[in-house]
Amino acid sequence: MQNFFKIHPNDKAAVALKPLAAGSALDVTGDTVTLLEDIPQGHKFALCQIAKGEAVIKYGAPIGIAREDIAKGAWIHTHNMSTGLGEVLTYTYQPQLLPGLPAIRESYFRGYRRADGRAAVRNEIWIIPTVGCVNNVAAAIERKAQAFRKGTIDAIAAFPHPYGCSQMGDDQENTRTILADLISHPNAGGVLVLGLGCENSNIDVLKDYLGTVDERRVKFLVCQESEDEIADGLKLVKELAEYACTFQREPIPCSKLIVGMKCGGSDGLSGITANPTVGRFSNLLIGSGGTTILTEVPEMFGAETLLMNRCENKELFDKTVTLINDFKNYFTSHGQTIYENPSPGNKKGGISSLEDKSLGCTQKSGSAPVRSVLSYGEKVSVNGLNLLSAPGNDLVASTALAASGAHIVLFTTGRGTPFASPVPTVKISSNTPLAQHKSGWIDFNCGTLTDGKPLEELGEELFHYVLEVASGRKVKAEEAGFHDMAIFKQGVTL
Repeated sequence: MQNFFKIHPNDKAAVALKPLAAGSALDVTGDTVTLLEDIPQGHKFALCQIAKGEAVIKYGAPIGIAREDIAKGAWIHTHNMSTGLGEVLTYTYQPQLLPGLPAIRESYFRGYRRADGRAAVRNEIWIIPTVGCVNNVAAAIERKAQAFRKGTIDAIAAFPHPYGCSQMGDDQENTRTILADLISHPNAGGVLVLGLGCENSNIDVLKDYLGTVDERRVKFLVCQESEDEIADGLKLVKELAEYACTFQREPIPCSKLIVGMKCGGSDGLSGITANPTVGRFSNLLIGSGGTTILTEVPEMFGAETLLMNRCENKELFDKTVTLINDFKNYFTSHGQTIYENPSPGNKKGGISSLEDKSLGCTQKSGSAPVRSVLSYGEKVSVNGLNLLSAPGNDLVASTALAASGAHIVLFTTGRGTPFASPVPTVKISSNTPLAQHKSGWIDFNCGTLTDGKPLEELGEELFHYVLEVASGRKVKAEEAGFHDMAIFKQGVTL
């Protein structure tokens, strides 16, 4: 196993791949660096003298500014480095000549083909409340409806949430849009929409967002109009199950597959192992004609120009500028700094600034050109790499990916988390100790890169693993029976 990793030839910092002791003499491309203090796994040490006010370089780019003189071999972290980010910026489009993607290759998964021609990787029955007031009713129906699971039905799941009423403006619009997106998601072979009756986002209102629906696939129940809402709900779920059972898995080309990409609880190895592996996967899927979606806009701050300059045209560049600056304005309008990130867990894992986090985060996008920029709740309509407006919060961002059409979410992590989303959520560890310690959470381990496994080989392994998941292999959160969702809340509650 390597002891450390220098990511880019111009870097002034390297990353410890395991705990390194003070006094260790390391050969860094022919130069001896003697460590002045213990360096925890995932943390950085200086490869040269860095003067106070000078940029600290990692990934070949600035990740912050030295607060004080930093000696060669010293630990670099929040105590001696700070962010270099400013407020809203002006950007210039400088198109980047991108490396070629893998040649288009015929790849398939065994999925479901819906009546409207869309592909699905699961055949589930979803119970979606329009308002938090009926969450417990939805949960009761979910428990009793397990008796109807049969044939090709993968799961029957409710998606409680606290919204749907006492909301205004964008919050109310977000709730209606996300609920409508989930109701129409192809992974649901049948959907029971469960309303109360008096809420702002009631069923009649939601129907305007849904447009024409297949009455075999979507059923509606207003609890205030039912004498026994649980009994009536079970009757409708039974009908939905009979319909969903008619679908069978069949070979579907990967050009129909949409995969969301998200990270959370990152550490200093995430940008070296897990995120580049997902980037390699993204290139392979796009090279097979498929689609990936990258989100968590606040974790693009500091690396946004890398994405902007990969936009296919000036119009997409302008949309990406708006995507970034709108989120910065969102923070400042609430009196918050735009760089109040990384989290305590990130810092413990070795991430020292938002630039440090963002440059690692954007590794998930691979090297494909940006082909579309989506607003929150907007559905994918263009194959290739898409950018999606959503915050960094794990549940909110993963739900947003599903709402935009992702069949599966790839979630890289250096700290671990058990959460799920409305679609299969693959947990990808950045380090082997996490994969071993939380084997009930982690689905795929990228820590093997530090043992010398080539990135290209691991990317291929992840590609084939995702096709297995798309073909029915359950991820750990599914095995545990977890299904989560969360909606972006920005404003007041009445």
